[in-house]
Amino acid sequence: MYVSMTEMLQKANEENYAVMAINCFNLETARGVIKAAELENAPIIINLVQEHLINHCDSELITPIVKTLASRTSIKVALNFDHGQEVLFIKKAIDDGFSSVMVDASRFGLNGNIDMTKEVVNYAHPKGVSVEGEIGCLGATEGSEFTNDDMYTNPEDALKFAKETGIDALAISIGTSHGNYPEGMVPKFDFERLKTIKELTKMPLVLHGGSGSGKDNILKSVKYGINKINVGCDFMNANVEAIKDILKENPNINYYVLMHAVEQDSINLVRNYIKLSGSNNKN
Repeated sequence: MYVSMTEMLQKANEENYAVMAINCFNLETARGVIKAAELENAPIIINLVQEHLINHCDSELITPIVKTLASRTSIKVALNFDHGQEVLFIKKAIDDGFSSVMVDASRFGLNGNIDMTKEVVNYAHPKGVSVEGEIGCLGATEGSEFTNDDMYTNPEDALKFAKETGIDALAISIGTSHGNYPEGMVPKFDFERLKTIKELTKMPLVLHGGSGSGKDNILKSVKYGINKINVGCDFMNANVEAIKDILKENPNINYYVLMHAVEQDSINLVRNYIKLSGSNNKN
């Protein structure tokens, strides 16, 4: 069933669990993620970042694929444009049939962020498309440019932003970073900040950079109000490790067989995250 994020995240907010949003970029990754959600009877969000849409699989190509996969299952499936930084690309994704979009405009300051996000909300909502906004910034682990205290979400700004834009979900910064953490490192979350933002906004909150956050951080994040968790690197890494293992065992494997085997192997990681998020059996 193809839906927007609005109702699934409202339900998650009311019942205190989170919906997983997994970064995909083609048929195999999207199909594997949806299959994992089917096995757990969970709603699921297929995320595509702007870079992948531009350089690999544009919105005209991926939308009918995900829509078809969604039509073949009873679970709720949303297709979300993740980290949309250009209004032109965001609007095209909406026009091509994406059910949800995320506006990444923190770089413009609070007022600029409000203006750009509100423009997208005004374009998306009449078409039944949900909008996720972002307050605060996330660093990237590449080059050790981790998120620092100055980049964390200001709770009062979050409330102002949510009220003035009319967004459906709010992505906040509480300690995660994008990318792979150094081996053995687990990020430290600011749970008091999370609790304050939840108390003020009372709306669905989003955790970006969920990969490598650790079981305890994920469980506490959901407990204190996170309703959508983005995972990219962990899923991509699982696919890569599956390829390595399969080729090591059978270096002459047929490419077609390899792709199907990798797709099956990556399902287990998604199922584990669904269980941590509490969205299993919540479809």
